[in-house]
Amino acid sequence: MRITVRASSRWVTRLARRRFEFALSRFGHRVRSLVVRVTDVNGPRGGVDKRCRVTVQLQGPSRTVVIDDVDADAAIVVDRAADRTARTVARAIQAASGWRTLQRA
Repeated sequence: MRITVRASSRWVTRLARRRFEFALSRFGHRVRSLVVRVTDVNGPRGGVDKRCRVTVQLQGPSRTVVIDDVDADAAIVVDRAADRTARTVARAIQAASGWRTLQRA
């Protein structure tokens, strides 16, 4: 799994890399590449404007997963995007393999 993180500050870059490595470690053999971009939409004006956009390329028949999240705090937006990415990648892998879990009635 190749991880690329683009952020404006070093601590956000380190946080995002560590958080996404942990969140997607169980899918390492299924994930071809992961690109994380953390940007400040409004710049110095403030507000709910930290955006985390995640693009995941999965192995196999050219499958792409894109997650986009916005919050006022960079750490929160990275954490929430990592959780959402892990859940979405798990669903995409299950759908691609045709494997379904049994649901209890």
